[in-house]
Amino acid sequence: MKSLTLIGILFIIIGGLSLAYQGFTYTQKEQVAQVGSLQVTADTQKTVYFPPILGGLGIAVGLVLVVIGRKNGGQ
Repeated sequence: MKSLTLIGILFIIIGGLSLAYQGFTYTQKEQVAQVGSLQVTADTQKTVYFPPILGGLGIAVGLVLVVIGRKNGGQ
């Protein structure tokens, strides 16, 4: 079951990155006002946070998948 092991490793990596970065920020243009053909826009920064429990669960699920994949692959 190489696929379970690879998916488990992927979960561990994503969980670790989630714990390390804890979120990301992006910029979005928002229209503030429009008068005729004149538009006023503003750049606003928005942040998406990842809860630490999400990273911990990702690592835990990844470890379980790696162990299951190794047990089934060895038979």
